Amino acid sequence: MSTRAERATLAKIASAAGVSVSTVSKVVNGRPDVSPATRSLVRQLLHELSYQPRRVDDSRPPAIALLFHGPLMTYSLEILEGVLAAAAEVEADLVVARTDRSQWTTRRIHERAVNHWDAVIAVTTATEELALLSRAHVPTVVIDPVGAQQPDVISVGSTNFTGGLTATHHLLQLGHRRIAYVGGNPGAACNQARLQGFRGAMEAAGVRIAKGYTRSGNFEYNDGLVEGAALLDLPQPPTAIFAANDETALGILEAARTRGLRVPEDLSIVGFDDTEIARVASPQLTTVAQPLRRMGAVALRTALRLGAGEHVDSHHVELATELIVRGSTAKPPAEVNGAQSSKRRIRTA
Repeated sequence: MSTRAERATLAKIASAAGVSVSTVSKVVNGRPDVSPATRSLVRQLLHELSYQPRRVDDSRPPAIALLFHGPLMTYSLEILEGVLAAAAEVEADLVVARTDRSQWTTRRIHERAVNHWDAVIAVTTATEELALLSRAHVPTVVIDPVGAQQPDVISVGSTNFTGGLTATHHLLQLGHRRIAYVGGNPGAACNQARLQGFRGAMEAAGVRIAKGYTRSGNFEYNDGLVEGAALLDLPQPPTAIFAANDETALGILEAARTRGLRVPEDLSIVGFDDTEIARVASPQLTTVAQPLRRMGAVALRTALRLGAGEHVDSHHVELATELIVRGSTAKPPAEVNGAQSSKRRIRTA
């Protein structure tokens, strides 16, 4: 009797045949747009591996893997909440793992992906891991992909460029001209878009970005401490800093505090994400909110469709960001004129 561990998945059939999951699905569903040779090979493998298509009343829930690369931060936890909620609605089995841990070897990821998982959701996953999943023909949805967007990769993100543009425009409207940017992984597509938004707003305003005012890290608190300190120790330090995420912004806030600078009276800071730390920081962070939980839910629903061999209309989904103005931004030091206004919401698209 077959066990669940031995069951044949669409991904397993696709990997053995060297074709895509959608091609296997076409054969299973009797679609005509498959070559005779490929159809014959897939049918042979379906028989040899005893593939049983999942029925509507099948008691076996779909199995989805949620893979993180690197440490779990507040950003990761927000994504996880969204995936968990969406998985609970459809009673899907969810496996959560950090692929940079020693037990998740290349061989194990390949074996689990082909034999056990219907689809994978990869969050900021390393390029080599995505290549592995692609070679295994495992349906994969990427959240905030690292590297340039590939036309054959299904991904979910937010309007990062618009978010960067809006955050910088907010600081310019307050009167800041010495504005710096502390980014994350230079190769991350989301970081590149936020940096481009920053540059675009500065250029549109006719404001030159001072030498040394754009710096990069890895989206971590310590990056804010180190890069924030480097900026604030310049002969002419910035009066405002746009950080690529809330963790980095919090590190910058601490770097300012240790130098006796007040936020926002002496330095304005804008973050990105609107995670819990933005709301518990002192002062609360002005930040660009991206709908992380909704991104997780969209990724889960898309992964389920891909795992079932369905076609998706778009290879990349972008959800709107929103600037949340709180207490960490104000006019430049020479122009501070009293208390901050109450929190405002500015929609971006």
